[in-house]
Amino acid sequence: MMSKVDTVRAYLTVLQNRITSAIAAIDGGEFLVDAWEKPPGQVLQGNGVTQILEGGAVFERAGCGFSHVRGPRLPPSATQHRPELSGAPFEALGLSLVFHPRNPYVPTVHMNVRMLSAASVDADGERVETTWFGGGMDLTPYYGFEDDAVHFHTSCKAALAPYGADKHPKFKAWCDDYFCLKHRQEQRGVGGIFYDDFSDGGFENGFAMMQSVADSFLQAYLPLVERRKDMAYGQRERDFQLYRRGRYVEFNLVWDRGTHFGLQSGGRTESILLSMPPLVTWAYQQEPEPGTPEEALYTKFLKPRDWV
Repeated sequence: MMSKVDTVRAYLTVLQNRITSAIAAIDGGEFLVDAWEKPPGQVLQGNGVTQILEGGAVFERAGCGFSHVRGPRLPPSATQHRPELSGAPFEALGLSLVFHPRNPYVPTVHMNVRMLSAASVDADGERVETTWFGGGMDLTPYYGFEDDAVHFHTSCKAALAPYGADKHPKFKAWCDDYFCLKHRQEQRGVGGIFYDDFSDGGFENGFAMMQSVADSFLQAYLPLVERRKDMAYGQRERDFQLYRRGRYVEFNLVWDRGTHFGLQSGGRTESILLSMPPLVTWAYQQEPEPGTPEEALYTKFLKPRDWV
């Protein structure tokens, strides 16, 4: 009988290949498959597989990474909600992806699912294993389309429906709060769902919900790619896409807990930063012209709202 960790690992490695195969089929390109292992003697031990497609016809950069690591003590980013586990040895498994499309009308997407397990000692001196899950997905358009946002959120809601009517409103609001550039008071995109430190119902329930979320990803995103990938665009749309990608970089480096966890725990930097876009620009106090699609992104889409 497989352990909990082995069960989750087997699922995530199959999921990674299923997702990258579907993306490669749409793009026509191939993913570089880079299997890695932490060198002996380092504090953090483990291995993983980074798959990345660059310079594709549809995706300028599409990264999808699986990692399985062990460490002697949880980093601060993983214990801010569980202070009793501060300094505990841990094991973490996860799959994280970010796809940056070439066409500005195709939205960028992020999805992450993960499990953490930590060992502690209770008041009686007994070893206690604590397992919890986290994850979600969110959509970052450069040009807003109502039907795209509705489809994405409908898929997210359906994935959570079997686990209680409270889950989607709670995780949708959590996503809006989390994927916010608080230094700008600006949403990263149109949101989706996000949850962390989830252990309700034990391992079986947490793992089942994680699978439901991850299994819904392709259905949530691929129809949007098919709708938008062949739309005509010009330099104006390309410039705005590169400018808005700057917001993505800002969020990942300043606020993203996954990035912080990886760097604080001594993770593999190349894999941690696979979410970064290949090209990006910044501009000083750039404001969109009134009445333009660029302004509509800010006024109609980068505001938390109930899409379904």
